[in-house]
Amino acid sequence: MLFFVGLAILFGSILGGYMPHGDIWVLWQPLEFLIIAGSAVAAFIIASPKPVIMGVLKRLSRVLKGPPHDKGSYLRLLTLLYAVLRLAKMKGPLALEEHIDAPESSAIFAEFPEFIANEHAVTFLCNYLRLMTMGTEDPHQVEALIEGEIETHHAEEAQMVDSVAKVGDALPAFGIVAAVLGVIVTMGSMLEPPEVLGALIGGAMVGTFLGVLLAYGIVMPMASSLKAYADADIKYYHCIKAALIAHMQGCPPSVSVEFARKMLFSNERPSFVEVEDAVSAVPAPA
Repeated sequence: MLFFVGLAILFGSILGGYMPHGDIWVLWQPLEFLIIAGSAVAAFIIASPKPVIMGVLKRLSRVLKGPPHDKGSYLRLLTLLYAVLRLAKMKGPLALEEHIDAPESSAIFAEFPEFIANEHAVTFLCNYLRLMTMGTEDPHQVEALIEGEIETHHAEEAQMVDSVAKVGDALPAFGIVAAVLGVIVTMGSMLEPPEVLGALIGGAMVGTFLGVLLAYGIVMPMASSLKAYADADIKYYHCIKAALIAHMQGCPPSVSVEFARKMLFSNERPSFVEVEDAVSAVPAPA
């Protein structure tokens, strides 16, 4: 929603400032746009390996979304972590096996459909719970392993962001290409009357305008939006990490969850009382 609000303000301010002084139809240059947009797409395809191209296409919808997680989703995550860690504390790590082997049919995970729908998060949590059931006891070793996986995931997301940002960097140059081609066309029409030459020169300059506008008004902000989404998503995994490491260090489930809660930004962090009320409603392990 905010993406469309931003576009409306962008084009409203540009066109609103231009229209009192010029003919808006001069800006309608579809061939200039074809040169710029086509060149940008071609450069993106040439510069990016196939996984990055497919990854960008899958992630473009994120520009239209808000943050991946809000206060409510974090409250549900903390509640899930409490339920899992309490089971492990009361009945031992081996009691987790039936839940982590088939989380989609687990009675615990079934209460949190939003989490189950996040395939990467489910795999992330279950893999480290499985290490606990296998007898891994060194929290420092596990913390280093988790941090390494998080960094790898973040680096993978950064590839997608960088590829979009590079397209934004290149767009002003492609705008110049379109403008130069327009000037070439104009130079071949020097015998035309001034009004024709003026239109041709104006059309050529639109290429530079479009290149800069698309770069700094649309594509670069899209890259920033994708980066913000990826950074916010990583916080979700840091939250899980904090709870698991606290549990491995011997903290009770309520304290482990509090460690995780403290990892969150203030605008998305449930209060201590909200978490306490949520976990108190979790049924005791059968």
